[in-house]
Amino acid sequence: MTDEKTFLEYEAEAAVVGAGHAGCEAALALARTGIKTALLTLNLDSIGFMPCNPSIGGTAKGHLVREIDALGGEMGLVADKTALQIRMLNVGKGAAVQSLRAQSDKAAYHREMKRVLENTPNLRIIQAEVSEILVENGKCAGVKTTYGGIISCKAVVLCTGVYLNSETITGAVVRKEGPNGFSAATRLTESLINLGFNVRRFKTGTPARLDGRTVSYEKCQIQNGDTDIYPFSFMSEKAPENKRPCYLTYTNLKTHEIILANLDRSPLYNGVIVSTGPRYCPSIETKVVRFKDKERHQIFLEPEGEDTLEVYVQGLSTSMPHDVQRAMYSSVEGLENADIVRYGYAIEYDCIDTLDVLPTLEFKKVEGVYTAGQINGTSGYEEAAAQGLMAGVNASLKLRGLPPFVLRRDEAYIGVLIDDLVTKGTDEPYRMMTSRAEHRICLRQDNADFRLTEKGYEVGLVTKERYATYLKRKADYEKALQEMQTKVPQKQASEFLKKYGYEETHGSVSYSDMIKRSVPLKDIIAEFGGFEEFSANVKETAEITVKYEGYLKQGLELIERAKRLENKLLPPDIDYKSIKGLRLEAQEKLDKIRPFNLGQAGRISGVNPADVSVLMVYLATANEK
Repeated sequence: MTDEKTFLEYEAEAAVVGAGHAGCEAALALARTGIKTALLTLNLDSIGFMPCNPSIGGTAKGHLVREIDALGGEMGLVADKTALQIRMLNVGKGAAVQSLRAQSDKAAYHREMKRVLENTPNLRIIQAEVSEILVENGKCAGVKTTYGGIISCKAVVLCTGVYLNSETITGAVVRKEGPNGFSAATRLTESLINLGFNVRRFKTGTPARLDGRTVSYEKCQIQNGDTDIYPFSFMSEKAPENKRPCYLTYTNLKTHEIILANLDRSPLYNGVIVSTGPRYCPSIETKVVRFKDKERHQIFLEPEGEDTLEVYVQGLSTSMPHDVQRAMYSSVEGLENADIVRYGYAIEYDCIDTLDVLPTLEFKKVEGVYTAGQINGTSGYEEAAAQGLMAGVNASLKLRGLPPFVLRRDEAYIGVLIDDLVTKGTDEPYRMMTSRAEHRICLRQDNADFRLTEKGYEVGLVTKERYATYLKRKADYEKALQEMQTKVPQKQASEFLKKYGYEETHGSVSYSDMIKRSVPLKDIIAEFGGFEEFSANVKETAEITVKYEGYLKQGLELIERAKRLENKLLPPDIDYKSIKGLRLEAQEKLDKIRPFNLGQAGRISGVNPADVSVLMVYLATANEK
């Protein structure tokens, strides 16, 4: 297959390849900062598409969405506008691990994101398959489509998702296609290899969709959304309306027997699939084999949209043959008579080794080429969108001749995500979790704007309207903290605190002292009044700040300690192989990854504290010279 005769299709400053969640944020970040941008996609119907679960947020992922929003991104706004229900996860745990999750209307999300893109100045959308990245003198010069069209540009952000040489697998049937029957991108991988990318193969999967009319919901446990909750976006005035419930059911021993009896027909176990799949979102076959002691696994039945009866079966991802899927699904309580309208499948695709990528998400070997999303080996819409925004911003900054924008691990979950990818790499689809963030008490979703909106404003992505909203919330928050110092006389305070098991106080007690004794702010307000001028989200952030004051202080001290290493920059041209005292493995890893600073160097697998000490001595000696 050869390209058509080449022709100049469009002169842009930047191009984004792929219009999934990474591509949408990358294109918007570029265009909104004044860069003339082309967004290329295999199919306009796949813009902002959710090929797997139609949901936004979840544990740690909700943090990412609020950070994207705080930086001026779009995902949170679209999620709020198109949610079917919204919930706060982990409410019984500490504030650091509580995360928003919304069930989204799949079609509405796509339509709204497409509308936003179509109405964004400086942005042109083109339906075409990119076959080659054009390079001149080691720098990006443009992209070429399979139709011969040349889009000239000085920066390109590759957001190819799971489409690179993708194949869907169900039983013995292997089809060269992308998710949901969309076309695969069959030409670009060769160009990436020629540029010097290390390409590997990952796998993910999706469950069947059911006809909601045939589900016996009365046999399942209803899962309603929350009402007293804040939205994803700091720009949304209130949380989305809960329009649809979800339902909970479970697999059982019969389900597991069916799966185990047919493992020889499972592509995961008969050798058809050899690529690496996601550890934290495994297929039902993997769960049953890996956790043989479990008698059941949770299954959530979730609506795909307001205009469809399709139901997503979270927890039953599979690539089993169709007849096995029918038997397996019908064994689950509530699904005995359920009709399958779309069968589950696995999908394999090409992605790159992110150790070849800088913390800006720029490729080390070709200037102006950036990567974001599942091409970087991650899983999840939220992880993709976060990378897309950061890659787009950095491409924009480079084109504008400005310094790069890199978030540290102590500044954002986005910083943790990207640092993990470019410092440690990943041998399996990477998923963000709260446990990956060592400073998570300071990286809560409620304070994402306090951490990041100033930064987003400085790089030109946060609008004046967003910035004004942030300044007002910050001022209100500081006022709320002052009001929490209000003191209650000794007698009144003693009577009130008796309800919570405390003995008589020896003097007046402030609202702040009460909160530190685990008295909820809402109870204090109910008893003593006040705080009328503040929104619920302002009161929550202020209450968390007071309640966790001691932990936050410790966290900030740890951050300051870590910054000392982060501030010790390593020269980009340093010859690690000539530094005496560095072990051979450390020399090789440092030479390959080329960390920005000592902190990043210390997080590289194969570099130990002794190696970092050697680098510190080397830097001190070099500075003396």
